[in-house]
Amino acid sequence: MGVEEKSLDELVRKELQKEKNKRSHRRVVGITVGALVVVIAVVVLIAVFVCPVLQISGDSMEETLHDGDIVVAVNNKKLKTGDVIAFYYGNDILLKRVIATPGQWVNIDEEGNVYVNDQLLEEPYVSEKTRGDFDIELPYQVPEGRLFVLGDHRSVSVDSRNRAIGCIEQKMIIGKIVFRVWPLSDMGIVK
Repeated sequence: MGVEEKSLDELVRKELQKEKNKRSHRRVVGITVGALVVVIAVVVLIAVFVCPVLQISGDSMEETLHDGDIVVAVNNKKLKTGDVIAFYYGNDILLKRVIATPGQWVNIDEEGNVYVNDQLLEEPYVSEKTRGDFDIELPYQVPEGRLFVLGDHRSVSVDSRNRAIGCIEQKMIIGKIVFRVWPLSDMGIVK
């Protein structure tokens, strides 16, 4: 073998190695892209069906939640007084606080104090009590399979006090709001 043949052999080996490296690189990229697609699909399914992520629009839940906040809901069938929930209303998603459950009686006095079954409801989340805009007859009994909900910012909230919204059917509920993820300065559990 001459010098030219050795150089040619070395060039061929180098080219073969480059091709092997290219195939290996393509395989790694393909596996990585496939794994990312699966992870994204799983995250989307969880976000849609298990823990929906919602952005707040409006101020009916002020001081608890603010316009632009991003929150996580958990599908929870055992809701109780004080829970903040998300529910469908037409093509919109609304957030309100559960005040009373099926069969309970709700009353609101002139100063905006809320009574459930004649017991004053402690509401540390409400900064300004008001009777607000209502067109239901008080006291009001919550029908079976429904929840009576109010916004925390009572003077602007349209909620179960008004027949336009009324009491919420269980099947309309998306879930209980459990965590605020944005803004980062307010990240934490929603109470």
